[in-house]
Amino acid sequence: MKLQERMESISQKFVEKGYKMTTQREATVRVLLEHENDHLSSEEIYLLVKGIYPEIGIATVYRSLELLTELRIVEKMSFGKRVALFDLRSEEQTHMHHHLICTVCRKMEEIKDDWLSELEERLERELGFKVMDHRLEFTGVYQNCSKSGCARKSGIGSSR
Repeated sequence: MKLQERMESISQKFVEKGYKMTTQREATVRVLLEHENDHLSSEEIYLLVKGIYPEIGIATVYRSLELLTELRIVEKMSFGKRVALFDLRSEEQTHMHHHLICTVCRKMEEIKDDWLSELEERLERELGFKVMDHRLEFTGVYQNCSKSGCARKSGIGSSR
């Protein structure tokens, strides 16, 4: 789906829930869409939004991110003791995607496939529990990191 189509789809979600797509919210959503493969902190998002909309305040971006989280457009994630990161939810996926997090280099990769569908079906069948959403975080060490110190030191919270 193209950027403009995703913007329209997200705008529609706002309308359905009784919210307006303000210029500030639109700028925040645009940044998230343009950086869809990254896991950004609220401060990183603020700086990127400020580049588009210079008069925006950090509190406005925080409020926009909280609303986007409430509307299930983004997922707020806290990986251990690190700062919270925001990740855009995919429209074609029923559940949030999963993450691999290297404890040495801090590289974070996404697993888009839903490997838990059988478990969800079993939970509903055996326990009468209907799973609405889930997220899974695997922490560990990449083979390259454990052998030679790690050749791919990347930014914390990044999938870059």
